[in-house]
Amino acid sequence: MAKEVILIKNGELALKGLNRGTFEEVLIKNLRWRLKPLGLFTFRKAQSTIYIEPQDETVDWDEVSDRVAKVFGISAFSRACVTEKELSAIVHAVTTYLEQPLRRARTFKVEAKRADKRFPLTSPQLCAQVGEHLLKVYPHLSVDVHNPEVTVWVEIRDFAAYIHGPQLPGAGGMPVGTGGKAAILLSGGIDSPVAAYMMAKRGIELAAVHFASPPYTSERAELKVKTLLQQVGEYAGHTTLYIVPFTHIQEEIGRHCPEELFTLIMRRFMMKIASRIAEEKGCGALITGESVGQVASQTIGALQCTDAVATLPVFRPVIGMDKEEIIAIARRIGTFETSIQPYEDCCTVFTPRHPRTRPRVEELEQAEQKLPVDELIAEAIAGVRTERM
Repeated sequence: MAKEVILIKNGELALKGLNRGTFEEVLIKNLRWRLKPLGLFTFRKAQSTIYIEPQDETVDWDEVSDRVAKVFGISAFSRACVTEKELSAIVHAVTTYLEQPLRRARTFKVEAKRADKRFPLTSPQLCAQVGEHLLKVYPHLSVDVHNPEVTVWVEIRDFAAYIHGPQLPGAGGMPVGTGGKAAILLSGGIDSPVAAYMMAKRGIELAAVHFASPPYTSERAELKVKTLLQQVGEYAGHTTLYIVPFTHIQEEIGRHCPEELFTLIMRRFMMKIASRIAEEKGCGALITGESVGQVASQTIGALQCTDAVATLPVFRPVIGMDKEEIIAIARRIGTFETSIQPYEDCCTVFTPRHPRTRPRVEELEQAEQKLPVDELIAEAIAGVRTERM
């Protein structure tokens, strides 16, 4: 059985100059964590490539590939056969390792990369030699250098020669943990998990704040949020979930404030509480799934009113997307089917019939004077439950 490894191209990290090594170490740390349940692996980096080698030859390669594809910081990767840097060994490895795709194909081409310049053949010469051999072994094939069905890659590197087929796309972005830490206000809807995913893709480590309103919201609604966080966690890694008891605040708002301002005052409380939690947990920003004009509380004026009470920057990565664009990402990352489960969150339960779309900060502040704001916030924060996801 041929020895196999994963070759990882880290794309955007190549632009990091003197800091590149630090980013690569974080990427390797994240890869190590993601692959740990599958067995022991060794990691090595050289020539803009990270090499992952399993210690157990019976490793589930499909599962390895699936997990690697979800680690941010990787532009592309390949499952490759390792062989000696000799022409006879290389042509044998190409013939056997890529036998199945070559037998199914009608056209092919060979691409060679000679990183080790001590290898006696140039890249074009190596392509010609390997291609000539494949035409003899698989006479049904013909060469197509422009649009081949199969591309055979031969990479001559310092350690060995590596044979593989087409590269698989990685998740892109930056390794999680290289961009600081932020708190996502996570509901049970479609938008906020997508927002969390998009900020994790930029290297942001996530904490999550969820507002629960029992008995108006059920345990299933909370379980739904935890499932969403686990699904996002396949890309973003471990996340701590802070569950804030929000029932008393919403009931007090309902008793003392105008109904058309209810959602906005509620959102301002959320921003204040999330800011407090985020600052305490070392976060440098808040993240929300708001999109301009999607609902009444997401007009420019409404967003201005909620941002007025946040003590941290607020990132809104889906702010300019329409619903179909957000849904497309949710489907791709696997959160959509969970998000549409019919378990309501606190925002949908207490929605006013005619919400204000052009609010003013002054009228919200005036309405809030009827509430013991500081006491309600302190009570909510004291009741926060923490779960490691």
